Amino acid sequence: MAPMPRTPGQSAVQPRSDTRTRILTGPILPTILRLSVPNVALVGSQAAVNVAETYFVGCLGTDALAGVALVFPIVMLMQMMSAGAMGGGISSAVARALGGRRQADAEALAWHAALIALIFGASFTLAALMFGPSLYQTLGGRDGSLAVALDYSNVIFGGAVLLWLMNSLASVLRGSGDMRTPAVVMVAGAAVTIPVSPLLIFGAGPFAGLGVQGAALALVAYYFAGSAILAWRILRGSTSVPLRPCRPAWRSFSEILKVGVPACLHAALVNAAVSVTTGFVGVYGTAALAGYGIGTRLEYLQIPIVFGLGATLVAMVGTNVGAGQPERARRIALTGGLFAAGICGTIGAAVAVVPMLWAGMFTSDPEVLAVATQYFHWVGPSYAFLGLGMALYFSFQGTGNMLWPLLCVTVRVAVIAAGCALATRGFGLGIDSLFAVTAAALVLFGVMYAVGVWRYFSQAGKSRH
Repeated sequence: MAPMPRTPGQSAVQPRSDTRTRILTGPILPTILRLSVPNVALVGSQAAVNVAETYFVGCLGTDALAGVALVFPIVMLMQMMSAGAMGGGISSAVARALGGRRQADAEALAWHAALIALIFGASFTLAALMFGPSLYQTLGGRDGSLAVALDYSNVIFGGAVLLWLMNSLASVLRGSGDMRTPAVVMVAGAAVTIPVSPLLIFGAGPFAGLGVQGAALALVAYYFAGSAILAWRILRGSTSVPLRPCRPAWRSFSEILKVGVPACLHAALVNAAVSVTTGFVGVYGTAALAGYGIGTRLEYLQIPIVFGLGATLVAMVGTNVGAGQPERARRIALTGGLFAAGICGTIGAAVAVVPMLWAGMFTSDPEVLAVATQYFHWVGPSYAFLGLGMALYFSFQGTGNMLWPLLCVTVRVAVIAAGCALATRGFGLGIDSLFAVTAAALVLFGVMYAVGVWRYFSQAGKSRH
């Protein structure tokens, strides 16, 4: 057979054909699972880092737990934007370029992804320094908890550029179908971070502990090592999409930003939903804030768990969209969404029945445990819909169309804001009502996403005929 002629923007180097063939023609669920194994290992290690950090911080007392809980939604916002939002835009653009056999375009996208990481990382650092104190006060930070929040925030956001760069380079590789390299690098980093963290928090021998600043410093060191190793591997040409400096071009920026910017707004609104509830919970005191913080840690961990599948869905859906196969892309999206719903639903059911499986790891304070228990009784059963919605969100990233995801998350925030205000200020109900509203908003979130995916790909299929 004669070689396929090269199209404009295509170089001689192509990504591994076996991976692309599986994505375009292989059995869907086995391919999702096979490509997701490295990502699942990665998110498992990151979840272990988050759990370990919460455990170690909990040893410092309730003020420390409450202070870190104030910062945690903003840290998760940065992680979600850099890995799942803008990172999804990067993966989607690279996957669509490779699906259309435009290798040179994919290489240009890799360089522009690094530039975007530097700009957004620096912006997060400046924003945290300028607006962090007033934000944490607005969310309910007072006295000891506010001081802890600022100590933690200043260090963690001081390394924002490193987190953005690490996740952006990893997203380039995932878009090419290489899930293994980012996973190996980040799992190894997490394995080092977990034992280093308590040394920095509590100290050892003649070295004094740094408290919550030590916890933040351990994460910044992790980001530095991860970004350095990924950059080294890409620069030396060990991957199918090498990082080659080129003149900045709006066309390459726009391919990433048309997905990445709406996805970042989506991530901001997801965090706004939690932050709005945090503001209502803060009225009930520091113990309530700490208990809710323990609960939202697990809610937030559903997102990186789904990311293990979601990063694969971005690449698979994007590659099939680029290759003109919308019906297969829809089957991939729905299969991944239902699988994610099963995983998250199982976790939610477990903590709804036995809240101490999670909450008991972090504190023995009865007031804090009571609030965390209430949260899990109400919100745990709705985790299946959170998993469904987030998996389909990643699938939408693969299409390059982000209008419906923005509508879904906007409705979620609106329901939470209006529902919490009505329940507590209109009817004078207790903290349980806040958690009931949160659960209802998650159910609506998942259902809207399922409807949107079905409609989008049905219309895309009809337009091809």
